[in-house]
Amino acid sequence: MRAARYHRYGDVETLVVEQAPDPHPGSGEVRIRVAAAGVNPVDWKVRSGAVREALPMDLPAIPGRDAAGVVDEIGPGVSGVQIGDRVFGLGGVTGATAELALLSAWAPVPDAWSDEQAAAAGLASVTALGGLRALGDLRGRTLLIEGAAGGVGSAAVEIAVAQGATVIGTASERNHAFLTSLGAVPTTYGAGLAERLADLAPQGVDLALDTAASGSLADLVAIVGDPARVSTVADHLGAGRLGVQVANAVNDPTLLAEAAELGRQGRYTPQVERTFALDEITKAHGYGEEGHVQGKVVVVI
Repeated sequence: MRAARYHRYGDVETLVVEQAPDPHPGSGEVRIRVAAAGVNPVDWKVRSGAVREALPMDLPAIPGRDAAGVVDEIGPGVSGVQIGDRVFGLGGVTGATAELALLSAWAPVPDAWSDEQAAAAGLASVTALGGLRALGDLRGRTLLIEGAAGGVGSAAVEIAVAQGATVIGTASERNHAFLTSLGAVPTTYGAGLAERLADLAPQGVDLALDTAASGSLADLVAIVGDPARVSTVADHLGAGRLGVQVANAVNDPTLLAEAAELGRQGRYTPQVERTFALDEITKAHGYGEEGHVQGKVVVVI
C-alpha cells in the first residue's frame, strides 16, 4: 500500500509517501480501505518526538489516528460490521494516513456526511464528548468553550447546542462568524474575558470546557466558581494543579455512535477547513501546525 511515513523524529520534511506493508486486523479490529484521514495536533507532537517518552513509536511510523473508509477485512471477535460497510473511527496513535488502516473503534458513517467530514469526526467527536460528559447534563446551562473554532472546539459547540446548552465560544475575531454559524455566541479570548462574559451572560456561566491549553484554566475556574464545573481535554498539568476535570480521548465506539446519530439527525456536521492529497502530506501537516484552523484539516487518500 501507499502510505505517508517518517523514518526519524523531526519536522514536516521527515514525511515521505512510499510503499509500506499492508496491515492486517487483530482481535477486535477491522481494516478499512481509507477514503480520507484526519490531521490532528497529536500527529505532529508524535512525529516531532515531543512526546516520545509518553508515546514511544516504532519507526518508521505512519501518522494519523482517525480515518474513514470501507471495511475490507475483519479481525477475530468482531461482530456487527460487514465487508463493504462505510465507517469512520479510530485506530492507534499512528497508522491512519495510508491506503489501508486498522480501526479498533468505529461507527457507520451517516449518509449526509462526505468522506472528508467522516474522517474529521473520529478524534474530534470522542474528545469533545468526553469533555462535555465530564460536565454533566447540559440542558438549560450556559457553557463556555475555550478554543471553540478548532477541531475539538467546533465539534463541542455543535454537540453542546444539540444537547440543549447555551454556548459561548472563544476565538479570534476572524472566526466569530464561523462560531455564530455553529450556534455559539462568539467572544475573544484573553484579558478581559470575565468582563465580556458579564455582558454576554448576565446570569453567569455555569460550566466551562477548555480545548486550547492556552493557560486560561485558572480564569475559567474563577468565572464558573468551582473547578468541578470545568473540564479540559488539553491542559493536564493545569488541571492537576487546580483540581479541574480531565477528559482524555478514548477509542470508544459508543461515543462514535453518539456522534454519528447526531449526524443522522442533522445536528452535528464535522467541520473541514481544507483538504490535501496524500502526496501533499507535508503541506497538510504544515498547515495544521500553523494553527488557527477552522475545524479540521483532512488528507484525501
